[in-house]
Amino acid sequence: MIQQVEFSLRAYPRGYHLITADLLRQLPPLPEQGLLSVFIKHTSAALTINENADPSVRDDFEQIVNHVVPENLPFLTHTLEGPDDMPAHIKASFMGSSVTIPITDHQLNLGIWQGVYLCEFRNRGGQRQLVATIYS
Repeated sequence: MIQQVEFSLRAYPRGYHLITADLLRQLPPLPEQGLLSVFIKHTSAALTINENADPSVRDDFEQIVNHVVPENLPFLTHTLEGPDDMPAHIKASFMGSSVTIPITDHQLNLGIWQGVYLCEFRNRGGQRQLVATIYS
């Protein structure tokens, strides 16, 4: 059986944000076993799974990724939407637009220190639309 839910996340500031609890609030009861696929319908934000305990990890993500893909590169041509836009597209492609998580015993089978991140790369990204698909 396949169930699908589409929902909006509130606007988050630029950075890396744990959204595991937000995600779970939007889902119907999870099956005993299956897979959850979550897809973000945007080109300047991403989803990933990483450390859920120490907030400094999310700060370090921001610093490292901004170092790898800085703003205001003189050779960029897609600049009409601001200096954060094209770097946001590149960062989103690096991180990815979806995550897949196993479901076991009606729960997400994440590791003890894992959580789902919204990676917001725009200074003012706004609400983000997600599609969650449960395969059981």
